[in-house]
Amino acid sequence: MSSLQQTLTLAWRSLLQLRRNPWELMDFSIQPILFLLLFLYVFGGAVAGSTAAYLDFILPGVIVMNLVFVTVYVGHGLNTDLTRGVFDRFRALPIARWSPLAGRILADMVKQAWCVLLLLVVGFLLGFRLGAPVSGVLVMLALLLVFAFAMSWIMVLVGVMARDPEHVQLFGFTALFPVTFLSNVFVPLETLPPFIRAVVSANPVSLLAEASRGLLSGGPVLEPALWSLVWAGVITLVFAPLSLWALNRRLARS
Repeated sequence: MSSLQQTLTLAWRSLLQLRRNPWELMDFSIQPILFLLLFLYVFGGAVAGSTAAYLDFILPGVIVMNLVFVTVYVGHGLNTDLTRGVFDRFRALPIARWSPLAGRILADMVKQAWCVLLLLVVGFLLGFRLGAPVSGVLVMLALLLVFAFAMSWIMVLVGVMARDPEHVQLFGFTALFPVTFLSNVFVPLETLPPFIRAVVSANPVSLLAEASRGLLSGGPVLEPALWSLVWAGVITLVFAPLSLWALNRRLARS
């Protein structure tokens, strides 16, 4: 219980930093809305024939895209603590060794939940309506946060290995852009060339977007949701040990 309390305290510390760095909150608030409006009103008529029809398709996709992108801030915040010596101070305190890292991930999951809920509110204001039970929203949020937790371990590894916070953003976004755009986030799978359709259909971002659409608007849910959980488990099993090993190695050298 004391370790859990320490984790919650450090998570609250990370959230309080938003007062000193409001630009980070804008990335979680303004940027997702801009992405939604941009893709909706620029590509809506070309892709779906109207913005109203495209809104049902693009809203879950933008939610997934932003969820993946904002995991970069897990690595960015961790690298900032490492380069400024904050982790060295944590090691001198009588707290659990995993509490600083767990607190960082937990705080960013709160920010990610805020981003999802904000986009849903904006979507409703633009005319989006649920085509499935309201409970699907809660299931979608839980599924998204599980996947975000898994993706956070990739960014933890990037944050540990990068030289400074600027390199975290450079490496993180460079790796995430192909995964996100080579998916069905923006266009239906059927419109893609056959030679990349198999890759896109197996992309975990595509599976997560498909499951989110099913939970919000109706459609297939079980299969894409299960595969999304499988991908989340595989990513966690691979990158969590690597991240912890790299973090312990970096701390041992400091």
